[in-house]
Amino acid sequence: MPLAVGTDAPAFTVKDTNGNTVSLSDFAGKTVVLYFYPKDDTPGCTKQACSFRDAVDEYVNKDVVVLGVSADDEASHQAFTAKYNLNFPLLADTNHTLIQSYDVDGGGYAKRVTYVIDGNGKITHVDTSVNTATHASDVLAALGL
Repeated sequence: MPLAVGTDAPAFTVKDTNGNTVSLSDFAGKTVVLYFYPKDDTPGCTKQACSFRDAVDEYVNKDVVVLGVSADDEASHQAFTAKYNLNFPLLADTNHTLIQSYDVDGGGYAKRVTYVIDGNGKITHVDTSVNTATHASDVLAALGL
């Protein structure tokens, strides 16, 4: 069962696509869209990532950070990012710490769940019924942006 709206978002520190250390606290004061997906370069995950890629300017213009998370490693994220020209960070949760702390463990992979976290670290929106093709615009609509 995913974490509930109003819950404090679990803190994390992981590596991104390029091996940089990323922590939730890096984004204090900003809204963060933290979307979990099962696997790089699979049909649904590609549609979802490309929907965020195509809408990233709308997010940036509203000071919203987009982070994708899967259990894939940095090399997989780099290949996925290069193949589809992704323009936002993917987080490598190879030890499943983040996947487990956000309660999206699908038994070896992340379930497709998106959390919106406000600038104070509270979960304000949870999406468990993701339409991969329209997800980025669906999240913007849910945020009223």
